[in-house]
Amino acid sequence: MSEKMNVILFITDALRGDHLGCAGNKIVKTPNIDRIASEGVRFTNHYCANPICMPNRASLATGVYPNVHGIRSNGINLREDIPTIAQTLSKRGWYTASIGKIHHQYWLGPFRHKSRSAESIVDWAMPRDETYPVRENFPLPYYGYKEVEVISGNGTVCSGHYSQWLEERAPEIAKKIQQRVQNYDNLFSLYCEDIPEELYNTTWVKERTITFLERYASGKYSDKPFYLQCSFPDPHYPLAPPKQFQDMYDPDSIELPPSFNDITHLYNHEYLGYHLKNPPFKRAFLRESTAEEVRKITALTYAAISYVDNCIGKILASLEKLGLANNTMVIFMSDHGDLMGDHGLLFKGPCPFKGVLHIPLIWKVPGLTKSSVCESLVSTVDIPKTVLSLLDIKERYHPPDMQGYDLTPVLKNPNKKVRDCVLIENDEEIGTLKARLRHLVTENYKLTIYEGLDNFGDLYDRKNDPQELKNLWHDERYKEIRFQLVNKLLNENLKVQSKYPKRIAGT
Repeated sequence: MSEKMNVILFITDALRGDHLGCAGNKIVKTPNIDRIASEGVRFTNHYCANPICMPNRASLATGVYPNVHGIRSNGINLREDIPTIAQTLSKRGWYTASIGKIHHQYWLGPFRHKSRSAESIVDWAMPRDETYPVRENFPLPYYGYKEVEVISGNGTVCSGHYSQWLEERAPEIAKKIQQRVQNYDNLFSLYCEDIPEELYNTTWVKERTITFLERYASGKYSDKPFYLQCSFPDPHYPLAPPKQFQDMYDPDSIELPPSFNDITHLYNHEYLGYHLKNPPFKRAFLRESTAEEVRKITALTYAAISYVDNCIGKILASLEKLGLANNTMVIFMSDHGDLMGDHGLLFKGPCPFKGVLHIPLIWKVPGLTKSSVCESLVSTVDIPKTVLSLLDIKERYHPPDMQGYDLTPVLKNPNKKVRDCVLIENDEEIGTLKARLRHLVTENYKLTIYEGLDNFGDLYDRKNDPQELKNLWHDERYKEIRFQLVNKLLNENLKVQSKYPKRIAGT
C-alpha cells in the first residue's frame, strides 16, 4: 500500500445544501453522510462556480471558472487538451478512476452531427457507427482518468457502461430504458418507472466503486495511491429511488418552504416575470409548481438522498474492512442545487435564489480535520487547488492558472477565512432560453445582476432575510451598499476573466 494519501470524492446531482441531516434537516435521513461530517469539516457557505451540471463539474476538474474552461452552459464539450487535476495526479503517481456521472461531454443530441460525444445517451444505447466513441471505443484516458465506468443521464433515463451491465443482467429492462432514452422528454419528467433496487443505477455506482476498492486492496494497482471520483446520478429528476426508500417519506407530512407563496410576487419581477409567463424549454426550468407536486417531489427527493446515503455507507464500510480508511481523504459534495418549491418554483434555471446556488461540502482528512462546522465562504473552484495542496503536490506541477483558493488553512482551523466573497457565473443556453447572470455572495449579502437589464438586480440580506423574500435593490437605505456590491462584483468578474491565448511576442 502507498504511504501517500488516497482520495475518494463523492458527488451527487442536484442536492441542495440544506437537504442533509447534519445540515439541520429534520426529515431526511442521512446517517452515513452525517458520520463523515462528524469526522471532518462541514462547510455551511459552499457555493457553486456555476449552478449547472457541466460548467460546475468542469470547474471542479480544472480549478478555473467557466469563462476560462469554456463550458458556460450544458451542451458544450470540455476541451480535451485542457489541464485537469486528474491529469496532474496521474503524472505524479496516483491511479485515477471515475465511476458514475462525469458529464464533461454532452448528453443530448448535437445540432451538427459532426460533433461527437463519448457520453451521448442515445449513442450509448444505439451507436451510430462502429467508430463512435462509446462502448468499446470509449476513449481512455478520459480527462486524466485512467479508468472510467460512466453513466449518462438520470433516474431510469440513462445509458453508458451502466446500460451494458444492465443488458447482461436484465435485458428486458435494458431494452425499455434504451427505448426511453430516445425521447428526451422523459429526461425532463418528474418521475419515472421503478426498477428493482439491485438493478438501479445508484446501486451500480456503489457496486462498481466497492469492486474498484477491492481490486486496489488486492494490489492490482501496485503501490500507487488512488484518486477516485464516485458520482451518483441521484437525486436529480426524473426520480426513481427504490420502493423501500420511497416508503420512508409520506408526501402529506412534507412542509412547504416558507417562501412557497412568493410566486405571486415573482410575476412582477423584472427578469423572472417574463420566464414565468413563457416557461422555457419544455417547462424544465423555472417552472411554477403546486403544493401537492412540491410535497411529492420533495418526498421522492428525500428517498433518493437516503438511498445515496445508504450506498455511501456501504462504500465507507468497505474502506474500513479493506484497511483503507485511515489513509483516505473523503470529500462529499454536489454539482448544483434545486429550487424544490422555494418561491413556488421547481427545478433550476437563471434565478437569484440560494436553493440552486448553495450546495453541500464535507471534507474529512485523516490526521488533520476534526468534527467542526465552518462558516467561511467557499467556491467549488477552490476544491481542486486544495486537493493538490493536501497531497503535497508542488505548485509548479499544478494545472496552469488555477483560480481557486487553497482551503487547507480553513480545514486546519475552521474559524479562518480565505475569501471575502464568492463570484458565481451563470449562463444558460438551452432551447429559446439565452441568459447571462452574475451573482456575488458576501457574508452579509447576495447580489444578482442580469444581462440586458439596466438599473435592476436582486439584493438580499442573508442574515435578516434568509428566505430571500425582500429585494432591497430599490431600497434607498441600501443605495450605498448596492453600489459597493456592484463595484465588488465588477472587480471580481474582471479578476477571473480568461487570459488565453497567452501572449507570445513583444516586450
